[in-house]
Amino acid sequence: MATTQALRAGGPAGQGAGPVRAEPGFAHRLDNLPAAEPLQGLPTLPAFAPCELQGLYAVVDSAAWVERLLAAGVRTLQLRIKRAPAVVSDAALEAELQRAVQAARAAGARLYVNDHWRLALRHGAYGVHLGQEDLQAPDLDLPALQAAGLRLGLSSHSLWELARAVALQPSYLACGPVYPTTTKAMPWRPQGAHNLAWWAGLLAPLPVVAIGGLTPERAVNAARAGAGTVAIASGLTAAADPEGAVAAYQAAWQAGRAGVGLAMPELPRPSI
Repeated sequence: MATTQALRAGGPAGQGAGPVRAEPGFAHRLDNLPAAEPLQGLPTLPAFAPCELQGLYAVVDSAAWVERLLAAGVRTLQLRIKRAPAVVSDAALEAELQRAVQAARAAGARLYVNDHWRLALRHGAYGVHLGQEDLQAPDLDLPALQAAGLRLGLSSHSLWELARAVALQPSYLACGPVYPTTTKAMPWRPQGAHNLAWWAGLLAPLPVVAIGGLTPERAVNAARAGAGTVAIASGLTAAADPEGAVAAYQAAWQAGRAGVGLAMPELPRPSI
């Protein structure tokens, strides 16, 4: 980013006649982010449809959890079923997904489907969430998702993944893990509120979803850092009182939004 800004602004080949050097604030300009090429075979598409993200984003593994959290007032959810084919059949997976989509639609809520994009497309889910590794699937049909108006969320854990995700113009980007998490093993350093504030400031108005290790107390800082929402998995499903946990996270989110926002730092910290 520093090199891009320096070459643009200075020297005979630049727009100016000054020395070739980065000026303060170079890391606050999205047009200085390296233009990473999408993975081989992925097309260049128009931007995906914008999404509504507000408050709590619940990540669950069953339609029953979707229904329970809808009743508790959650209006943005992700159905993430990581299944072994020998345990969950294709028919059972589709039935579960269809039930979740119908429940969300009846409640006027937004349901994202993790990974299973064909089923999300078939049953009219609000959106799809993909990890960076999912982008390497040879049968992934992003044009079909874009044409159908599905929203696209992408996980990102490092500056390289951020650059590649931005090139696909998704509906939102997930930044994580913000704090250490036991949900799944990751090679990344926790981003912390510092990096979260940098990502949110750089990408605005594209929403950033904070995910990973977020307690209600940490959700306050995520909101202050400018996250569009906080994604919570085990903080809800492993809670002794999931409905009470929903209320605690919603209250924390509102408190953070009402508080003093965290300034965008000059530079992000390394995440690998």
